[in-house]
Amino acid sequence: MLGISTFCLHSEPLLTALDKLSPLTRLIEVMDEGMHYLDSSMPLQSYSNSFSIHAPSRGVNLASQLEPIRRASVEVTRECMDIASDVGGQVIVHPGYFAWPEERQNSRKQFIISKEELLSASVETSVPLYFENMGNWDYFFLKRPDELEMIAGAGFALDVGHAHENGCLTDFLSVPINHFHLHDNNGKMDEHLAINEGTINFPEVIDSIRRNNANSIIESRTFEKVLKSLDILKERFQFF
Repeated sequence: MLGISTFCLHSEPLLTALDKLSPLTRLIEVMDEGMHYLDSSMPLQSYSNSFSIHAPSRGVNLASQLEPIRRASVEVTRECMDIASDVGGQVIVHPGYFAWPEERQNSRKQFIISKEELLSASVETSVPLYFENMGNWDYFFLKRPDELEMIAGAGFALDVGHAHENGCLTDFLSVPINHFHLHDNNGKMDEHLAINEGTINFPEVIDSIRRNNANSIIESRTFEKVLKSLDILKERFQFF
């Protein structure tokens, strides 16, 4: 199913964003932060759309070496899963980061603990859990395919822009993928452009989407770029 993220309208109230997006798509992904933060499923209940939820990531670190922060990060994500359960949705999660290079191994161990706790919550809530690959940002986990073993047991959400920024999109497209984030860039910055405004080879991305039969979320930066991406996906790629 093709969907749209509320990211493009993140400066507007959530209900305004939902009103604009709901006629355009059957699936909406709520970026659960800022003005779109969800403390319950009530804002979603009056819409007939399907929903996925991008769990909070600013201020959250599932790999923190500070145990109270790690536990709180799991709790925040678990609350997001409870909301997703109310609307039959999925949750997309960032894998966290290490603050210093010397902390990488210990932070990795912390992430594995968090992952296992969230996998248990996934079973309890019947909410699919997908970890997203990161862009070219210092100290973040899951930037390249060789780190996918870290999320064993969970699903994988491929952000094609992040993968292109790291020069490894084609390699990521060869693995099983549960969920896609679609936007474009020129391979140097996380620009969140409209499809075909950058240098991503989208025919190979579309082939992977169809092969994996996965939900795909347009995550372009502005509402206008989302509309452009939507038109291209429908007209050029016959994607509905």
